[in-house]
Amino acid sequence: MEIIVNNEDAVNEQMMDKLREAASACIGMDVEISLSFVSLDEIHELNRDYRGVDRPTDVLSFPMFESMEELEEACENMDEEGQNVPLGDVVICMDKVIEQAEQFGHSRERETVYLFTHSILHLLGYDHETEEEKKEMRQREEEIMEELGLGREEIQSSREETEIQ
Repeated sequence: MEIIVNNEDAVNEQMMDKLREAASACIGMDVEISLSFVSLDEIHELNRDYRGVDRPTDVLSFPMFESMEELEEACENMDEEGQNVPLGDVVICMDKVIEQAEQFGHSRERETVYLFTHSILHLLGYDHETEEEKKEMRQREEEIMEELGLGREEIQSSREETEIQ
């Protein structure tokens, strides 16, 4: 598993460790993910240019493969060569991370890891266009976040313990 960060100043090593954990929890194969942290203006431009949506968003995913079958085939071929498969690109807006962490009452770490997890699931073919797809994707996100100790219940318990002390 390799995460290539285009602007390493955006995150510290502890955050990178959590992002690696999240990627491993999402993916059971050797892959390479490109990760960029951008401003509100940059993500607005990308969202407009690539999705036709003229507003900023929190995260964008750019998959390398059209289907899970293509990804699995690439993994088999790359595995023989001992290389990581390039899964795709993830772009996270740090301004949105800060805004949403405050809005939802949790840490920037949790918001960043959640957006990264959400985006990786998109790279793996998950979507949320229909209610059924949304339910399946949200369930997988929650499973991963709980595995990482960043689930909603863990965050709430931690918050309650802090308030008691």
